[in-house]
Amino acid sequence: MTTDSAPLRVAVIIGSTREGRIGDAVGRWFMERAQHRNDLDLAVLDLADFDFPVHYPGRATDQMTEFTEEIARAEAFVVVTPEYNRSFPASLKQAIDFAYDEWQTKPVAFVSYGHGSAGLYAVEQLRSVFTELHTVTLRNGVALDVLQQPLEEHPGDTGRDRSVSLMLDQLGWWGWALREARAVRPYVS
Repeated sequence: MTTDSAPLRVAVIIGSTREGRIGDAVGRWFMERAQHRNDLDLAVLDLADFDFPVHYPGRATDQMTEFTEEIARAEAFVVVTPEYNRSFPASLKQAIDFAYDEWQTKPVAFVSYGHGSAGLYAVEQLRSVFTELHTVTLRNGVALDVLQQPLEEHPGDTGRDRSVSLMLDQLGWWGWALREARAVRPYVS
């Protein structure tokens, strides 16, 4: 980041809305590691805080509009997702579908969690969804097997911390590169 650049606006989306979820704890864990960066302006969008309709309405609700405006404001995204049945939660897909143009030409990184595969099946499917929305998904992410290595058992886990740092470095690079590109040339989809 150059000294005259404003921090990159990053929306951290917590994708699970299930009762008893650990997505909020994973989100807090991630934010503790990311918030020290002065090159990123991080804001959490917890889908559990939104009251989305069960059925997709003919006209957007206030909550849908509020979420979509937050997506439009952001210049990059970190999606915190569990893996449910080898995929990502329906609540996350519903929220993603509320926006279209607002996602375009922005980078997306993933913090996934689960057991065994550490949420990587969910990320694999999300990459396809976000490719359709004209985003750039990052190669590196953070994958947490929360049953084998619970968050609270390893507060100084440098391997996980390095993964967060590398992912955020890459997210910043893509975010600033795409910010500059959007300023020079409108994207055609």
